Amino acid sequence: MSRIGRKPVAVPANVKISIVDQTIQIEGPKGKLSFSHRPEISLKYDDAKRQVEVSRSDDERLSRSLHGLTRSLVANMVQGVSSGYTRKLEIVGVGYQAQLKKANTLALQVGYANQVVLESPPGVTVTVPDPTHVTISGADKQAVGQFAAVVREVRPPEPYKGKGIRYEGEAVRRKAGKAFGAK
Repeated sequence: MSRIGRKPVAVPANVKISIVDQTIQIEGPKGKLSFSHRPEISLKYDDAKRQVEVSRSDDERLSRSLHGLTRSLVANMVQGVSSGYTRKLEIVGVGYQAQLKKANTLALQVGYANQVVLESPPGVTVTVPDPTHVTISGADKQAVGQFAAVVREVRPPEPYKGKGIRYEGEAVRRKAGKAFGAK
């Protein structure tokens, strides 16, 4: 048995769950998410214990791999609608900055001739507390992480001066430049 899959998902009091056929819908203060799981996996919500139990039909290789995955996805959805997810990015470089054009439209000046304008997906909010920091938040962990990766990919940190967009707290491996006057 999958150790992760066996563990039930605890549901907070402010989260509502409904399971219809192979679709689970989770609604909370931060939003509403739904997920259609595979037929090899079954979900059961115990209202008295306020927990979701994930089980599989057989011990086939695919079923075993989907067991823990489905439990993790449901747990991420429950956490997302109750407390949400946040990714913070920092921009390093002289003249590099970010600004919010309109609601959820991010404009980046990162050394290109033109500004790079990115529209965030629905359910993801973008804030710019100061020109060198960007905060991306939302209920869907995958959407938040994907948009943060898209923003970082505009100008990833380079190894010589460290300029670029990086996750907050990310360690950038630095390289030594050319040795001056070495023969």
